[in-house]
Amino acid sequence: MSADLPHVIEAYFEASNLANPERLADLFAATGEVRDEAEIHRGREAIAAWARNSHARYAMQTEPVDIVPDADVEVVTARVTGTFPGSPLDLTHRFTVMEDGIRLLEIGA
Repeated sequence: MSADLPHVIEAYFEASNLANPERLADLFAATGEVRDEAEIHRGREAIAAWARNSHARYAMQTEPVDIVPDADVEVVTARVTGTFPGSPLDLTHRFTVMEDGIRLLEIGA
């Protein structure tokens, strides 16, 4: 990884790039959620389904390039490549991490 990331965030990107949705979902708190493409995915089962579907649709790989802490949020800029229009694209990943895992991940431009 290019950026110096907290362990759970680094593990998130590794699981994503390995297309391992169950491992990725296990990094979230039981009630964690992902907000991506104007949709909200709550709970590990929904997050695993979102990861599985996203990878199947876009065959994406994500490389973190920068991280900036912002209050209780870790803001990671990542270069995303895949089979989507505009690839590669730099996206912002806003992680809220607590002791029980990732509580919230918001992905956007």
